[in-house]
Amino acid sequence: MNVEKCTAYKKYYLLVPLFFTVICSFAQTDTSQVKVSNLNEVVVTGVSRGTVLRKSPVPIVVLSKRAMDQNTNNNLIDAIVKGVPGVSAVTTGPNISKPFIRGLGYNRVLTLYDGLRQEGQQWGDEHGIEIDQYGISRVEVVKGPASLTYGSDAVAGVINMIPERPVFLEGLLKGDFTQDYHTNNGMFASSLGLGYVKNDWTYAFRATGKFAHNYHNKVDGWVYGTGFREYNLSGSARLDKKWGFSKIAANVYDNLQEIPDGSRDSLSRKFTYQVIDNGDDIKHRPLVPENLLKSYSIVPLHQHIQHYRLYNTSQINLGEGSLSVLLGGQQSIRREYNHPTLPGQAGLYVVLNTLNFDVKYNFPAIKGWESSVGLSGMYQGNRSKDATDFPIPDYNLFDLGGFLFVKKTFGKIDLSGGLRFDHRHISWNDFYVGKNPANGFQKRATGVEIVQANLQFPAFAHAYKGLSGSIGLTYNITDRLLVKANIARGYRAPNITEIGSNGLDPGAHIVYLGDRNFVPEFNLQEDLGFIAYLKDLDFSFEVFNNHIQNYIYQARLTDKNGNPVVIVPGNLTYQYQQSKARLYGLETTLNIHPDQLKWFSFNNSLSYVTGQTHGAYLPLLPPLHIRSELKFTGLKRKGRIQEPYFKIELDRYADQNRFYSLDDTETFTRGYTLFNAGIGAVFKTKKNRKLFDLFIQGENLFNLAYQSHLNRLKYFEYYSASSDGRSGIYNIGRNLSFKVIVPI
Repeated sequence: MNVEKCTAYKKYYLLVPLFFTVICSFAQTDTSQVKVSNLNEVVVTGVSRGTVLRKSPVPIVVLSKRAMDQNTNNNLIDAIVKGVPGVSAVTTGPNISKPFIRGLGYNRVLTLYDGLRQEGQQWGDEHGIEIDQYGISRVEVVKGPASLTYGSDAVAGVINMIPERPVFLEGLLKGDFTQDYHTNNGMFASSLGLGYVKNDWTYAFRATGKFAHNYHNKVDGWVYGTGFREYNLSGSARLDKKWGFSKIAANVYDNLQEIPDGSRDSLSRKFTYQVIDNGDDIKHRPLVPENLLKSYSIVPLHQHIQHYRLYNTSQINLGEGSLSVLLGGQQSIRREYNHPTLPGQAGLYVVLNTLNFDVKYNFPAIKGWESSVGLSGMYQGNRSKDATDFPIPDYNLFDLGGFLFVKKTFGKIDLSGGLRFDHRHISWNDFYVGKNPANGFQKRATGVEIVQANLQFPAFAHAYKGLSGSIGLTYNITDRLLVKANIARGYRAPNITEIGSNGLDPGAHIVYLGDRNFVPEFNLQEDLGFIAYLKDLDFSFEVFNNHIQNYIYQARLTDKNGNPVVIVPGNLTYQYQQSKARLYGLETTLNIHPDQLKWFSFNNSLSYVTGQTHGAYLPLLPPLHIRSELKFTGLKRKGRIQEPYFKIELDRYADQNRFYSLDDTETFTRGYTLFNAGIGAVFKTKKNRKLFDLFIQGENLFNLAYQSHLNRLKYFEYYSASSDGRSGIYNIGRNLSFKVIVPI
């Protein structure tokens, strides 16, 4: 289409101005612009010091803020799943996503915020990551064991969420205001970020609030118990000098998240809700009133999650070497309210306090050898407060580990590797539970009360030790053709639920039973990858093979006749198991961007993973996933609407017939294809000053009724058969998002 034809369509601008601006901009593309390869990006995750991406043999993917802004995301993990092949998420509604990397999740994926490990009851299913999605400037994902630099809990990989850092002229208060709206669940989100630079000091502040009512799909209608309200505050001050830098930062996270349970009327399939505690009968609960289904008010049955973080990170330059120090403190408070007759009484109330430290020294290079040593650890204490359910005991945990990392370039070969040793000690005292005469529920018993109480958690103390390491190389065939190979041994100590749980988690509707005889997990993973950054396309192909010793997983508990064991009526019972396991799979990407058509790109990715233990498939395996995006982008041009884009996406998930079927823990999930589209641009004044960025995205445009295999709501069903032949709760229906980012 040439410029003259575009001008002829000017009368249609009143109807679809942005769309026609995108199309017309192709006629005026600046074809002299050269695509910059991201091979030379510097990453900080999974390495001892800042490393050029091309030199790292470990699979690392970088996701920019711009890429995340161009998708519809209810939370940060959703954005990562859409942008990084091999990453998936176990979900419980739109705002609860737990990250998985190559089929492994929970305490096997280590999440970091600005390099500080996130400690917030990661074992729980029914809450997400306590981080403000609008305050993250980039995400770095390590796929594969990263225990070398981080210790326990990184056997599957690491997700490091790096906050924004103001970079502009001194003496100016600048920032941005983001307004985000989603049509399906009515989510409103507002985020204000400010930055100021003066005399070597950089200050940053961000405040975010978002709230939503229940989401909707054409099978279930409005899904009761999926609304939420979330607030975030963050601030930092950084001093940069010739000797290095020092930064102090703090974050406050507060989330009210409703708890769905899936109870319904057996005939109409309309949702019902609990109104009494003792004597509650699922089959005789009242229907949820219509006015509550679209209300922004948080229902009495909900969880309240608060997370506080204060940390300091510093780097001191010592000649040609450097010393890095990270000190942090966190508090995670988690309450679940599940008593309709006493709405102010928490069923679960736990407070987790954590102190972290990480010290690294980067030696000066000696004959091309770069080496680093480090020591890191944490002290953690978890305490139950005024609650009625106690799934885990109060415990104390202490971690300590040290590592050595080296790297060197031999011509076209970049070699790196190292070793680490970790020690973890965990203990708890006798924990008694008895009846509370004031309300009839359970309470923790102390003193003379223990005579008539039950010893729910006998005292325990144990030390876990692990040796981990890795070695790998990158062979630079040319500047744009790379082969990467890496072998790594990871280590993970059992988490508190796996060894200590013995009770109901009311938000998950599951009674967990642990095993204090469990030993640590060790995995050995081989990675091999080929990457090509060519003139007209990018291509990557990565395969992995992961052997796990002492793999820990959940299975439904059954009696000798094969019937499910019910300890607490209306709740499932899961017993943790341990055995050998193996996972293997691949990820591949093909991004076509013809040099002569710089306005056009066709991006594709495919990820596949499968795994088995004792002949059975592992639980929570994601299905084969193919994602394709056809994108048209207008490059630099004059006018008030600049850098416009239009894209069409296809998101295909195959049938999942590789599932953990023992005792109906999981069931077959039918495949589905979602069609999405997006459009956006930068709006500027005649003087080329930015007014705002606009992003409009449509997800599941054909309003397909589907269930994700990793959606926990799929299994929220109380009947063996239903009037419409469907079971469980379905995923979100058609959703349009409108996001505006205004510079300040």
